[in-house]
Order: sequence, then C-alpha cells, then structure tokens
Amino acid sequence: MSEVFDREPPASPKAELLVAALLGGAAVLAVAFAVLLVADRHDTQLLGLTLGGAFALAAAALVVTARLVLPRERAIEERPELEHPEERPSLAVPVTRRRLLAAAAGAAATAFAAALAVPVSAIGPATSDPDPWRRGRRLVDEQGTPLTAADIALGSFVTAFPEGADPRVIASPVVLVRDDPGKIRTRRSWAPQGILAFSKICTHAGCAVALYRKPTYEPTSKPPALACPCHYSVFATREGGKVESGPAGRPLPQLPLAIGPDGELRAAGPLSGSAGPAWWSIRR
Repeated sequence: MSEVFDREPPASPKAELLVAALLGGAAVLAVAFAVLLVADRHDTQLLGLTLGGAFALAAAALVVTARLVLPRERAIEERPELEHPEERPSLAVPVTRRRLLAAAAGAAATAFAAALAVPVSAIGPATSDPDPWRRGRRLVDEQGTPLTAADIALGSFVTAFPEGADPRVIASPVVLVRDDPGKIRTRRSWAPQGILAFSKICTHAGCAVALYRKPTYEPTSKPPALACPCHYSVFATREGGKVESGPAGRPLPQLPLAIGPDGELRAAGPLSGSAGPAWWSIRR
C-alpha cells in the first residue's frame, strides 16, 4: 500500500505539443543565426535577435516541460517482496508523445551546437574575405573616384579604399599622407613622391587612426606621425609605421604605392601586415 500526497493530473497533450513547437522554433532561430553569421556577420542586431530568440524559446520549453508535462507526485510506498527478484519495476514517465518531444529536443540541441560552433569562424581576421589589396589596384575616395598623386598635398590626410572591393573589410581603409621623400627612413621605395599609405585601423584596439601630426617647425618639434585619438597610440610615418608611443603592440601596416601613367595612385602589393588589433596578428 502507498500513501500519496499532492498528485497532479497527467500531462495535457496540448502542453506536449506546445513544448515541441517551442523547441522547433528554437531550432529554426538557432539555424538562422548560423546562416546569417556566415552570410553577413555585420548585421549584429539581427544576429542578436535570432540567437536571443532561440535561447528564449528553449527556456520557455523547459519551463512548460517542468510545469505541465513532467508528472509530479509525492508518495510513500511500501515495497513488497518481488516474486521474481531479477525483474525491475518500470519507472517510465507517462509522456504520450515521447518520440515527438525527443525529436524536437534533438533538433534543438543540434541547432544550438551549430549556432555555438559557427562563431568560432569569426575569431581573428575575416579569413573568408579576400585581401582587398593587390598589385595594380587603384586607390579611390569614399565616392569611388580614383585618387591621383596631385590630390595628396604636403601635410594632408586623406582616406582611401581599394577600387571595387568591399569597404567594410577591415583591411580596406588606408590613410594617405605626403612628406619630403628625402626624410623617409624606412621603405622609401614604397612612397613615390613622398606619398605614404598606412592602414586606418589601429593595431591596439581596432579604432580609427584619425589624426596626423605635422610639425610646423621640425627642429623644435617631433617628426610627422599618425595617431589614434581613442587610446593615444602614435605611429612614426617615416619609419614604416613604427610605434612611437601608446599601448599599440605592433607597427601600423603600410601599403606600398605606385603611380600609374595618368598619375593615379595604385597599390604595389599587399599591406605589410594584417590590419586590425594586435590579437588579430594571424596573417591572411
């Protein structure tokens, strides 16, 4: 005989179907997150909505399962001697749609595993993106207009991009400055007519290099340099982007330049290093 306390009625078939639907929805959103991350990892809002929605539906499925599907019973039961001791009583949970729930849970678990594994591909440089800089590619401004050597005045600061490439790729933006060719100490052949090009992405934390220090009177001032206004890393332009001061851990990558027959600026090769923060130092 057993004495039962607080026995609840068996699970409703509707509750089991609701759990299956929630798990199915979580699986769909998790797969959508993985697909969006591969297709366009720049849309962070949509990525957050899909992954957050997947976790929310999975959490709701667990709550419904705990409250409405799994039977809960507190009882004290006397255990009689078994006629056949080798047999064991069945402890199966009376869930009517067990296969459906198991399939839904398996699909959700597989989708979540994929959603968590795919972001590993986003660690470090975007290796799936082709290097935007190669020999012969023209430099253009934000409107796509080709830049010429005449457009870069002494002491100017100009942002340029590779013609025909995705400007959102981290290695795309470069800054152009002009200096006295005779004062350039490192990679002088990379700077025709004294025009130098460096990655615009700071090697410290990925901020934009937005300042150019051009002294008015050099004998009493420091030489020209590029600077990041966020954390104050300073890069010596005459010495191949060498870190002059600040927290940056490696030089600013330099782009070798060449001048075409019509005076247009062209890349003479790829960047001297990987663009981006120091922890993204894996070369493409």
